[in-house]
Amino acid sequence: MQEGPEDTDPTRAADVADAMRVLARERFLPADQHPHAHEDRPLPLWHGQTSSQPSTVASMLRLLEVPVGARVLDVGSGSGWTTALLARLVGPGGAVLGLELDPELAGWGAGNLAACDLPWARIEPATPGSLGRPVDGGWDRILVSASPRSLPEVLVDQLAEGGRMVIPVRSTMHLVERTAGRTRVTTHGSYTFVPLR
Repeated sequence: MQEGPEDTDPTRAADVADAMRVLARERFLPADQHPHAHEDRPLPLWHGQTSSQPSTVASMLRLLEVPVGARVLDVGSGSGWTTALLARLVGPGGAVLGLELDPELAGWGAGNLAACDLPWARIEPATPGSLGRPVDGGWDRILVSASPRSLPEVLVDQLAEGGRMVIPVRSTMHLVERTAGRTRVTTHGSYTFVPLR
């Protein structure tokens, strides 16, 4: 494993910034958190879940390098914000599946997503005891917004050839890339996330 350079592609950064401007965080927060939507810190949802701070979300999305038309899996979709941002990045020719373990939060996040008119994205409850959702050919991109204690091979195995996964492991952001049947893992700074269950 090695330390990787930070992504500095100005076009990619502009795409992420545009998505975050169009899909404001406030739309994905409980009413009592709306006054804090522009603060760069995690905000509480419920049942111990949080809305990640905007700078962290932006860093993860830049690192993920989401192409137009990609198939993307969003693990720990929470309020639906990251699922909506991913949907904006892939466009109508892509597909995004958000998975959330808490059924109540999954339903609320799905409602938030439905209000954004992004029909190529959806949120479903995750299957307890199972990580991700395998698809034929694998996912082009996987975003994980909760922290496992070690890199889950079951998610690595769900990546397509040429795929990328961004996942915080313990407190370190990891980028996993699959190329020519090989897996490359680099680390990209320290962050704090709720544990992956």
